[in-house]
Amino acid sequence: MIVARRNFLRAHQRGFTLLEIMVVVIIIGVLAVLVVQNVLPQADKARITAAKADIRTLAAALDTYRLDNSFYPSTNQGLEALVAQPSGSPAARNWGPEPYMRKLPVDPWGNGYSYANEGFVFEIISYGADREEGGEGVAADIRFSEL
Repeated sequence: MIVARRNFLRAHQRGFTLLEIMVVVIIIGVLAVLVVQNVLPQADKARITAAKADIRTLAAALDTYRLDNSFYPSTNQGLEALVAQPSGSPAARNWGPEPYMRKLPVDPWGNGYSYANEGFVFEIISYGADREEGGEGVAADIRFSEL
């Protein structure tokens, strides 16, 4: 009797059919596409916001440098003048004793920020996702100019 009952249970147990598995895979695929379409734009916006915050931090450090030294670092001295005392002209006579920044940030796409100075006007640039000048959307340049 026990053997007959065991055989009866085995005969009526079924696994999933190929059709059922395919339906589940398609549903999961559709859900994944919907999630990706909604999450990726938010990640791009977050990178742009982070780049703007980094640039504001660099601009504040440059302003402090100018308060101490009466000028911004030259283009040749670059943003590195915020981390280590620069050499060359103009000489940073009142630099330190601590650096203006512990280390220079890189933009959210893994590149250094570009810096240019013409007298008392400087510009900090992140070239965006395409790492090239110009561009639109996520690839657009993010610029800050101090006038």
